[in-house]
Amino acid sequence: MPSHPSRRDLLRLAGAAAAIPVLSSCAGAPATQSAAPGTFTVYWNAGHDYQAYRKVIAEFEQANKVKVNLQKYQWPDLRTRLLADFASGTVPDLVEEPGGWVQEFAVSGNARSLQDFVDRDGQAMGFPSDWQPVTVERNSYQGKVYGVQLHLTCNTLLYNQAMLREAGVEVPTTWEEFLDAARKLTKDGVYGVALNQDYTYLWPWMVQAGVTPYDLETKAIMEPRADAVAALQFQADLVHKHKVAPVPVAGTDYSGPQKLFSAKRAAMILTGPWDLDPIRKTSPDLELGVAPPLKNKTAATQAAGVSMFVPAKATRPELSWDFIKRITALQVEQAATKETGMLMPRKSWVDLPEVQSDAATKVFADALPTARDSSQEVRLTGQLGKWEEQLKVMYQQVLIQNKPAAEALDSFVKTAEGFLK
Repeated sequence: MPSHPSRRDLLRLAGAAAAIPVLSSCAGAPATQSAAPGTFTVYWNAGHDYQAYRKVIAEFEQANKVKVNLQKYQWPDLRTRLLADFASGTVPDLVEEPGGWVQEFAVSGNARSLQDFVDRDGQAMGFPSDWQPVTVERNSYQGKVYGVQLHLTCNTLLYNQAMLREAGVEVPTTWEEFLDAARKLTKDGVYGVALNQDYTYLWPWMVQAGVTPYDLETKAIMEPRADAVAALQFQADLVHKHKVAPVPVAGTDYSGPQKLFSAKRAAMILTGPWDLDPIRKTSPDLELGVAPPLKNKTAATQAAGVSMFVPAKATRPELSWDFIKRITALQVEQAATKETGMLMPRKSWVDLPEVQSDAATKVFADALPTARDSSQEVRLTGQLGKWEEQLKVMYQQVLIQNKPAAEALDSFVKTAEGFLK
């Protein structure tokens, strides 16, 4: 889904310097034939050019006697280029996507089913048994696998340990404790919490409240409605009623809370691992604490992260599958985590020393089994774009403009009913 923290987290983690020559392109570059002799074309996110992946590319090239043409994009440019390729019929061999495109393109017929490869090689590579279940579900359509998760991230609570200690506040575990802590921490020009204006940050709250965004069978939207309203209003009240959070600034920048936290002007933020590196680099003296997801009806969070798929018209799917197998191997996940701190989808990844020995990474890793996909049911209707446009309007009306949550959500549901029919 566009502008999802699942990609933004990854955009934040800078890629390593290129060790092998690479063609870096933009949306207007000339297309490359999938079957160009001796060339294997991959569309990749510009932030994920990791040394760990460069090593895989070198081994893949040697084993298959091809040259990898790694074309790097930001997500909007990648999507623009990809849609143009689908229209022309000239496609890359493999695509990294930001979460949500696999099912969208499976529905439209632009993604190739990988089920034949999974049936043949899945057991040997540990797929799907060693992948978190949510990552398999979000990359499948009509009972067949169309994509394989590369990174898996989630959202949880970051806090300033010194501030909590000085205020005599325990690390909150529930919404009630969170509000109480935020009140006690708001003083002397410091806010208890900073919230993100980006609408995708509403999902952990909705998940914790037990809300189902959309039910394909019953067509129910944001139910139980009372719980959805309560989750929305709770966030708005932090800003406008309790005044323990500043009014978020509308825009495309989602780093505002992290910057306030790093500047020690906010004691807590709710975010993902994408903010760990900026915090550590800009505020090395900050005593960073990471806590498990908060609990309302349940303790849970939102699944985010990227996957890979093979375009339906790609002419060498065997090669594409070989690349997928190599880059999702456990030792590659281990190397990428050691290099960048990225979270991964394999269950066995959680037990690696690189994960268990890092306090912050371990908390995120332990939360992954509770992560839920917030847009899967909507994606399968083909109306995700409209859904997200309206969600953004609704969320900012409530969080920034203080429109009553019940009123805003009612308008959203009525609009969504129109385009989801």
